[in-house]
This record gives sequence, structure tokens and C-alpha cells, in this order.
Amino acid sequence: MKTLAEIVVVALSLLGAGFALIGSWGLVRLPTTMERLHGPTKATTLGLGALLLASVVYFQTQLGVWSAHELLISLFLFLTAPIAANMIAKVHLHRLRSGAANEPVGIAGPPPRPDAEGDWATFEAPARDTPASTANS
Repeated sequence: MKTLAEIVVVALSLLGAGFALIGSWGLVRLPTTMERLHGPTKATTLGLGALLLASVVYFQTQLGVWSAHELLISLFLFLTAPIAANMIAKVHLHRLRSGAANEPVGIAGPPPRPDAEGDWATFEAPARDTPASTANS
């Protein structure tokens, strides 16, 4: 039974390290903000989750200690990483729309425009030539 637990811990550790490496590599190598978001939010989150699961299995099977710390860290990570990525993406789209962002065209190209009936879920860019915008400033 101990050998099976060791194999599971090693497999989860290698899987987690591989995901973390690929996510970190994507964060460094991809050229634009929107493309860089995928590295830390997807691959690195899965990598850290696998490493934390390996830690739970190790301490339970080898030392007989049960700790919820790893599970709480995983829960916090899986709840906050997508929310943070969504907020970063919204700020980036808003900066692109208002002309504040200056980035090279990435591998995936520019983000597609929404159809005529919809719009991005960001704040509107300020209108520069309307009388209402000059009256409020």
C-alpha cells in the first residue's frame, strides 16, 4: 500500500510540476496581455492543484496526518484565479477601446468585435467631441 501511495505522490508531483512549467513558460513567451492570461490562470492553477493534492496524499499515507490547509489553499486558488483573470481581461479590453493600451499584435490577432446587438462588458470609452462630455469635466 505504501508503494502505491508513493507512486501516486510522484505522479501528481510530476503532473503538477509539468503544468506549472508550461504555464510559466506561456506567461513569459506569449506577446500580449490576453494571451498571457492563459498561462497562470489555466495551466499553473492546475499544476498547483496537483501539487497540493500530492501533499494531501503524502501526509495522509506516510505520516497519518490529516490537514485541510492544502484543500483550503486549492479552494482559494480555484475561486480567485478566474475572477482575477476576468478583471484583468476587462481592464485590458477597456484600455484597448479607449486607446490607452499599446501592444503588438499577438499570435491570435486582435480580439474580435462583438456583433451589432452586443458589446464588451467594459465601461464605455469617453466621448471626446460631444457637448455633454465637456460639460461634466
